[in-house]
Formats: sequence, structure tokens, C-alpha cells
Amino acid sequence: MSVFGDDFVVPTFAYADVTLGEGQRWSTWPATMPTERGPEPRPDWLVTSAGAIDTELGIVKTGKEADLFLIERAVPDASPGVPGQTSVLAAKRYRSAEQSDFHRSSSYTAGRRERRSRDQRAIERKSAYGRTVAAGQWAAAEFGALCEFWRRGLPVPYPVQISYTEILMEFIGEDGVAAPRLANAVLSHAELVDCFDQVIAILHGFAAAQTAHGDLSPYNLLVHHGRVVVIDLPQLVDVIANPNGFELLERDVRNVCTWFERQGVPNDADALFAEVCAEIFA
Repeated sequence: MSVFGDDFVVPTFAYADVTLGEGQRWSTWPATMPTERGPEPRPDWLVTSAGAIDTELGIVKTGKEADLFLIERAVPDASPGVPGQTSVLAAKRYRSAEQSDFHRSSSYTAGRRERRSRDQRAIERKSAYGRTVAAGQWAAAEFGALCEFWRRGLPVPYPVQISYTEILMEFIGEDGVAAPRLANAVLSHAELVDCFDQVIAILHGFAAAQTAHGDLSPYNLLVHHGRVVVIDLPQLVDVIANPNGFELLERDVRNVCTWFERQGVPNDADALFAEVCAEIFA
């Protein structure tokens, strides 16, 4: 079996003189539907050629529910750095039913329902089929959240496409090295203050959409060239529909405020929570 799995479609036009090597596949872009692709206008760097090849460069991070891989998508013989001809992407692959129990608390998904009652019952019973449905549900939820917040101008990785339980997105980093998490970044006091201001703006941006990240912390905020980028969005919470919504929103606020306070950036978590709550009802 390919390292990419057996679910992708090989384009029928594939170059007769190109042989795919280990860790390679034809680009899955042509096999996706328009609704499975990121929002327009698309970035100039995005490779959409049907003749492109995906090459796996290695693993960036492993997790309990998903792993993150580094992928180069390039047209054969393309010159490096040419927009639309070669780019490096992050591939987030949610684990299969056999490899993950999708342990996330139901407090995140309260208020969400599967369209098919059979699928909803399977998820609730935590059957093998239900775990498979859950994998697709988390992937779809994260892809939808990335698309929504990209359209709103929030600092999230650009969502390139979704294929089953794999999300391809913009890689935040350079030269194959991921940007550091906020918790691990080496920052001056002035840079910390600026990052806190950016995090406040992110919280307001989520609240304007009546949502909470649900698991916000310095560990899912990246710092790249002074810009804070928020990642890991599958548990995004509808604050109004979810009975735990405001509790999770308050936890987001207190998590980041406590961390910044420890770094010497004074703040008022109660006041910030009140501000983002007001944003929800604005």
C-alpha cells in the first residue's frame, strides 16, 4: 500500500515518461469536488495543475487523533519557487477507526448533529463504523472552520483541499521547518505584548462568528515572522447552540491570559471575557 493510502484517484492522463517513486502520488487536486477545495481567490502559490506530483517529505507531528506530514506538490521539472508550479503543504491525516478512539469530549460536539440518523447513532455507540464516521466528521469540521475563518480574514493556514480524512493546508514555516508554537517561541517583552494583542484580535474574530476555538492555548498558536497563526480547529464550538459554549469560551480566554501573565504581560481575563461575550451579541 502507498504511504498515501489507497483512496486517491490516479489521473488517466499521467505522463507516460514519469515513474512515481516511493512516497509519491499524482496530485489529488483533480479528484476533489469544488466544495472540497479552499475558498477563492486562491493564493498564487497554490499548485492546481493536474500534472503535479505529491511527494511526502516526512512527518511534522504525531497526535492521538491525527498526524501532520510535509508534502511537496510540484509539476515535474518545475523550477523551485515559481508560483503555481511547486509548493510545500501540510497534510493532516485523521487516524482510522482501528488507530484512534476519537477521545474528544462530547462537550465540544453538543449541538452538532449528523444529517443521517444512522451515522449519529453509530457515533453515539462508538462502534467501528461510528469511529470511521467520527474521523470524517472531525476532518470536515476542521476544513469548514479553516475555510470560514480564512474568508473572514483571520490568521489561519489556507485550507487547500479535503480528501476523505486528509486535509491539505498551507504549511506555516519555511525550509521544511515548522514555525514554533507560541509556548516555545523565543520572544522579547515587546514581541510578547504584540502577540497578546494579536491573540485578543483572534478571540474577537472567533466571537464575531459566535464561536470559540474550544481548546485555545499557547500550544496551538504558531508564531511566524511575528505573526500569530491559530491552528487545530476540529473542536470549534458554536457558542450559542452548544450548552457548554460560554464555559469553553471562558476557558480559551483564561488559558491564554494566564500564560501571558506568566510571561510578564499583565492583563485582565475577566474584562477580556466580557468583551468577547459582547462581541457575540453585537
